[in-house]
Amino acid sequence: MDTSESSPDRLSVRSLVPGDRAAWQGLWDGYNAFYGREGATALPDEITEVTWTRFFDGYEPMYALVAEKDGELLGLAHFLLHRSTTQIKPNCYLQDVFTTERARGKGVARALIETVYARATALGAGRVYWQTHETNTTAMVLYDKVAEKSGFIVYKKLL
Repeated sequence: MDTSESSPDRLSVRSLVPGDRAAWQGLWDGYNAFYGREGATALPDEITEVTWTRFFDGYEPMYALVAEKDGELLGLAHFLLHRSTTQIKPNCYLQDVFTTERARGKGVARALIETVYARATALGAGRVYWQTHETNTTAMVLYDKVAEKSGFIVYKKLL
């Protein structure tokens, strides 16, 4: 579902626009809280500001979508393109997918992911991938339907 038109009774998925800032911020805060980044462990405001700015910088390979119904934003998806050593086409990393609690199970996340697939294809990507926390079993029910598990385990070290 990749449409810039919105009718009152239909979900639309569209690119984020500057006028979405307040509604996006609520979704962003909800997403971060879901992963424990709130209060003392919240992201610094600077990270949120730089992230927001990157969505509108034509030199940044970072994109943002929102799902909207009845004038309300119900979900977000952030994705970026990067090079790969195993293919010529760029990879699309779906970094963030989030829906409001009341929108879960209603096709919002699926619509966001399907739109990322369409946008990534249009941008010339050869693969879309993402990761989720092992405890996010509700989301994995959907993810198992729309993609395949890679089998890779993610390691990280903060620097």
